[in-house]
Amino acid sequence: MILDAVRLALANLFAPETRRVFWKVLGLTIFFLIALWFALRESFIAYALPYFDGYLTGVPDWAGWLAVFAGIFASAGLALSLALLLAPVTAVVAGFFLDDVAEVVEQRHYPGDPPGKPLPLGTAIASSIKFLGVVLLGNLAALLLLIIPGVNLIAFFLVNGYLLGREFFEFAAMRFRPPEEARLFRSKHATTVLLGGLAIAAFLAIPVVNLLTPLFAAGLMVHLHKLLSRSDPAFRG
Repeated sequence: MILDAVRLALANLFAPETRRVFWKVLGLTIFFLIALWFALRESFIAYALPYFDGYLTGVPDWAGWLAVFAGIFASAGLALSLALLLAPVTAVVAGFFLDDVAEVVEQRHYPGDPPGKPLPLGTAIASSIKFLGVVLLGNLAALLLLIIPGVNLIAFFLVNGYLLGREFFEFAAMRFRPPEEARLFRSKHATTVLLGGLAIAAFLAIPVVNLLTPLFAAGLMVHLHKLLSRSDPAFRG
């Protein structure tokens, strides 16, 4: 089931019907990442750089390589911060376009099924804000674990797999179910949803390609909800 959902989600990425949503998702994701890069860079220059300059003042000429090392370390830190913020960016962008992606998937692959209902604007905004906060906290916890060898990558995949899987699946399910029923349905199929989330986390870890994570994740969970609903038609929350 997971492999089927992944295959269909990948096929949707470049389907003609998805092209309009594709460019909107890609453009907004890049915009947010550029804005975050400048915000991180300016924050570092304003607050962290003076702190480091204070330590480097009076360093003898022969130790000038320390400044080069500090610059490299700072650049790596900014890049790592941006990479860790990609999951929250995915959450924000998906909140804008989840219904657009879901409509394309439903019309393309499930034309005989009743169409889903778009989330009310207030519910969608509230869910996106909550999702953003949860993903930020989860990735901060994963960041603390980066110093532990052998645990860092596992933490990244598990944290993002669980959080992205849970939230994207509930977004997709709430097009067809009340919120509480969507959560109960996700809980009943928690293992399958987690595996779908891990597939999203794996996609998120691929440089450049991960710019399309919102599109892939939304499509994957729409397919997964459809497949699970067909395998469990008697479920009622």
